[in-house]
Amino acid sequence: MNCILETQGLCKEFGAVTAAKDVNVRIHKGEVVGVIGSNGAGKTTFINMVTGYLKPSRGEILFNGQSILGRTPRAITRAGMARSFQVAQLFPQLSVLDNLLIAVSAAQSPFPSLLAPMRNASRIAQADAILAEFDISRWRDTLVTAVPQGVRKLIDIAMALIGDPQMLLLDEPTSGVSAEEKTALMDTVMRVVAQHQVTVLFVEHDMDVVRRYVSRILAFYSGEVLADGAPEAVLANPRVQEFVTGGPNAHKRAAQ
Repeated sequence: MNCILETQGLCKEFGAVTAAKDVNVRIHKGEVVGVIGSNGAGKTTFINMVTGYLKPSRGEILFNGQSILGRTPRAITRAGMARSFQVAQLFPQLSVLDNLLIAVSAAQSPFPSLLAPMRNASRIAQADAILAEFDISRWRDTLVTAVPQGVRKLIDIAMALIGDPQMLLLDEPTSGVSAEEKTALMDTVMRVVAQHQVTVLFVEHDMDVVRRYVSRILAFYSGEVLADGAPEAVLANPRVQEFVTGGPNAHKRAAQ
């Protein structure tokens, strides 16, 4: 399998606090990888480093074999790695369509101008197409403030896919979404990314979601990769159960 993302000895320190320590990861094209870990385990720090939002203290990041260390988030996005956020990054006072048009405009123009018209037939057609793919066309002309949380998540992910990325990183895509909505939301996301042949890496706390959708799990603990492998093997790992999922061995740590 071809490697699309590789980190070598990736570290991040905030003063005396080590948020990431010697993270060595290889993600292959076409994989759907879940990233799990308790709060403060280093998951989002890892995502922020590989997408350019946080500068590593040490280490290397390779995307398609080329170093992206030190590049800006915008440059990394243009290289083919997009992301969504735990809290959807939308313009709440604009319509769903206008949010998508902003993403289309940014993807098409290296240096978007506020003076250039955002609306034209081609851009509207592209925005409408991605809304249809995510089955949210009925919200097209609705203000973002008036749409459900699950739909906001889909809009954010749809905007990330506008530039046809090779890899998509999702930070807690089901956070804030009701239990009843989670499966439908993730079914939609996984269907669309499969159609676009996008490699996916997503942070998630809901183990039912992880089991259902991923082909591989990275388990983080205290800034390090505790386990990396097939879902069944990782979730059965005694250390993952103790430090991440609160499984059979969790009581041992609590008693220490």
